[in-house]
Amino acid sequence: MSVQCAAHAVRALAALPAPASPRRRATCVSLSLLPRRPGRAVAPVRAAEPSSPPAAAPAAQPSGASTGKAVIPDDEFSLAKVSFGVIGLGVGISLLSYGFGSYFNLLPGSEWSALLLTYGFPLTIIGMALKYAELKPVPCITYADAFALREKCATPILKQVRSDVTRFRYGDEQHLDEALQRIFQYGLGGGIPRRSAPILQKIREEVTEDGKYSLVLVFEAKALELSDFEKRQAKFTSFFGPGIKAEIGKGGDDLYEVRLISEST
Repeated sequence: MSVQCAAHAVRALAALPAPASPRRRATCVSLSLLPRRPGRAVAPVRAAEPSSPPAAAPAAQPSGASTGKAVIPDDEFSLAKVSFGVIGLGVGISLLSYGFGSYFNLLPGSEWSALLLTYGFPLTIIGMALKYAELKPVPCITYADAFALREKCATPILKQVRSDVTRFRYGDEQHLDEALQRIFQYGLGGGIPRRSAPILQKIREEVTEDGKYSLVLVFEAKALELSDFEKRQAKFTSFFGPGIKAEIGKGGDDLYEVRLISEST
């Protein structure tokens, strides 16, 4: 009897439908819980279009002062444009270095060590002295139209001034020191203190509006005013003359221009 009951129970369990899987059941439940809005379609999502790159800023145009004028480079070789202090230091230190190396048998040529040291010491000292007393040349800007007129219209004094300030000098405190001392009368009545003396920064060769050659001296003077140069305009003319006319102008912050215009045509 018990065996027959167990068989009936097994048949009843086999006739029951298989239970749904938990994943499938959860999917059905989640889909059934989503709210539905009748009559409204879902718009497809479009990918964002890449933004166009910003337009490049226009290139800066050169100022009108520098356009239309060709500059002649000052590439002419001259011994006056070479620093003798650098040459003396270079040769002297080289002789000293090799002399010490050969003396201690670190380099060949021990028989020459005494001679190398003998010449190396004074050359090094002379090079150091020249480097200490060295006054560097100032930059020179030469425009093509002024370069064409230099040989014909520039006076000998203007040519000498250009040559003096564009080469190395030794023992001078500044360029055109003698001329400035006479014009500004350092330490004298009606003059200026020496510490307020103008300093030459650069020179320019250019042609005036009426076609005359001119050499422009650009000074820096932080303690002076334009009137200090204007009231000495006649002295500039007389010192750098004859055959020139001096004009005074303002070149920028603490910069003053003395234009030496040649009267030759």
